[in-house]
Amino acid sequence: MAVIRFHPEGKYWIGGSLAAGLIGMALWFFLGGPVWVGVALGLGWLVWMALVLNFFRYPVRTSPGDPSVFYAPCDGKVVSIHRTFEPRYFHTEMRQVSIFMSPLDVHVNWAPAAGRVVFLHHTPGLYKVAWHPKSSLLNEQTFVAVGFDEGGGYALRQIAGFLARRIKTYLTVGERVRPGQEVGFIKFGSRVDVLLPLSAEVLVQPGMRVRGALTPIARW
Repeated sequence: MAVIRFHPEGKYWIGGSLAAGLIGMALWFFLGGPVWVGVALGLGWLVWMALVLNFFRYPVRTSPGDPSVFYAPCDGKVVSIHRTFEPRYFHTEMRQVSIFMSPLDVHVNWAPAAGRVVFLHHTPGLYKVAWHPKSSLLNEQTFVAVGFDEGGGYALRQIAGFLARRIKTYLTVGERVRPGQEVGFIKFGSRVDVLLPLSAEVLVQPGMRVRGALTPIARW
């Protein structure tokens, strides 16, 4: 039987929502409010709790770990694939694959491939909807460059969305990562860009749904 886990990032949300609902309903009925209003509020609270628990679910994932494959960094839908210039670290043209995570998706982020963290930078910004074309430039984000021992590498860009106001990155410069390693978490609707070498063969297309740490998105 599979054990349902919830991510540590959600402990305050889950605990706070549970406590607020129970205390609120107890006070409502203690003060003698209309029963039908209390029932409606209780149902609304149950729906909210279901959404919060669903958002912070924490699946066990084991990446296949094929060294010739880049795996999806998150659950969600591929919204864009295009060639772009990467100005922060690699300073070269790269292939960008953008994946949008709705509030109903798992919001854990995983490393697409093995390597060593060579650069990490957090940039404050706006909170446009995460599928907006300019969110990669304007939104709050964390940029992580991962280098290969033989040269080159790839980058991840965690982008905050309209609802997402907290980006967590669990990496430090110099750290080695493995495929499928948990590298971060973004709360409430967001996006992750993967910047790949132009030599990589992209295996997905816009509109496809992917699963973090499991779905191959490119081969090199």
